[in-house]
Amino acid sequence: MMEKTKNSSRKLNMEMISVIMALAWPTMLEQLMQTAVQYIDTAMVGSLGTQATAAVGATSTVNWLIGSTISALSVGFLSFIARSCGAGDEEAAKRSVSQAVLVVIVTGVIFTALTLALSGYVPVWMQVDKSIQALAARYFFILYVPMLPRTASIMFGTVLRAAGDTKTPMKIGVIVNFINVVLNFLLIYPSRPVEMLGVSFTMPGAGMGVIGAAVASAAAFTVGGICITAVVWRHPRISPKGQSFRPDARILGPCLQVAFPNMLQRFGTSLGYVAFASMINSLGEISTAAHTIANTVESAFYIPGYGMQTAAATLAGNAYGAHDEKRMKELAAMFIPIEIGLMIFSGGALFLLAPGLMRIFSASEEVISLGSMVLRMVAVSEPFYGFSIIIEGMMLGVGKTKEPFVFNIMGMWGIRIAGTFVCTQLLELGLVSAWGCMIAHNLFLFVIFLVCYVNGMWNPLHKKA
Repeated sequence: MMEKTKNSSRKLNMEMISVIMALAWPTMLEQLMQTAVQYIDTAMVGSLGTQATAAVGATSTVNWLIGSTISALSVGFLSFIARSCGAGDEEAAKRSVSQAVLVVIVTGVIFTALTLALSGYVPVWMQVDKSIQALAARYFFILYVPMLPRTASIMFGTVLRAAGDTKTPMKIGVIVNFINVVLNFLLIYPSRPVEMLGVSFTMPGAGMGVIGAAVASAAAFTVGGICITAVVWRHPRISPKGQSFRPDARILGPCLQVAFPNMLQRFGTSLGYVAFASMINSLGEISTAAHTIANTVESAFYIPGYGMQTAAATLAGNAYGAHDEKRMKELAAMFIPIEIGLMIFSGGALFLLAPGLMRIFSASEEVISLGSMVLRMVAVSEPFYGFSIIIEGMMLGVGKTKEPFVFNIMGMWGIRIAGTFVCTQLLELGLVSAWGCMIAHNLFLFVIFLVCYVNGMWNPLHKKA
């Protein structure tokens, strides 16, 4: 009898692991492709020189600020839809998607107006070198012309993942990335002779440089937004067809209640990234280029963590909707060791490959040496950060967003920004000290989320049980 129970438990665990990986791998692959394209973009622009790299990278943290704010709004819908699906209430899920459409339109229009109006000021605020401010401003403006489809891509991608469909956003991501890469080749460089497989031909090109990279990205974002909107509209489970698109307080209220703390968190932490990058930009062109490239390289090695976080948020929301305390605990017990194992592997790979990866994007030995040093520093902290990602993801899935907001703001502004200001602006210690403060921030999050996990604060069913 005991042996049968063990076999049944083992079978259940394997089934759950299978579900976890089925949800996680498309998100990981999607993020991997996005990062690969980011690598290609950075390498292509980097071939134009350090100034071009700095012009593109100088406003990247503002891009994160905007994208993170929209992503935070989508978290409210993720929690609502995941819980509705877990409770078997597809009608509520459909109504929430119709409200997501309304939020996409309103948010997209507002952010389009803001980003285009402020494009000339952003490089100045970011302390970009005066010689490249005009170029950085033009790049930023073009990138945000298609803000409405970009908003749709973020919001509707989250909606589909909340309903358990992680493959469709991945497939659309393939299309977007393919368009981006092809247009990069055609728009960044001038026409040039190319030899491939023994055949010589002239590759046409517009020779637009940094501006060509912006146009390529804008076109790809537009196609992606249109495609994912069409998919959501025709989706068999969550299509908003036939639903009212007027504001519905019964849905928007709970969604915004979850989203608002997360939006404040992402806005506050992204604003911290802006302040962080601004202080680094003040260190000079070499530090700016090394920081920009190291950030690009590092992003690929967080893919396992954030892919698993999406699965954790969805499954935790499902378990909460079904009021299944046992499944909630089992999910955490499975996600944590898988996540830490993946982050140990990715951190080790980053440590070993750092110099080679930096060389892909820059020919400057100063940039390569500095970037490699900070990458190897941060690689050691990845497993600790991975634990934080999972617990935070499960809390987002069940709608507990206030605690992560407080934890992340404390870490960002109390440790990273304050520490970086002291190190770079007062003590003049340079880029290495700034990344040291970033690692201290990651370790703080590990400790505080560990406490949260041990005392059961992460689980809203804990007290009820």
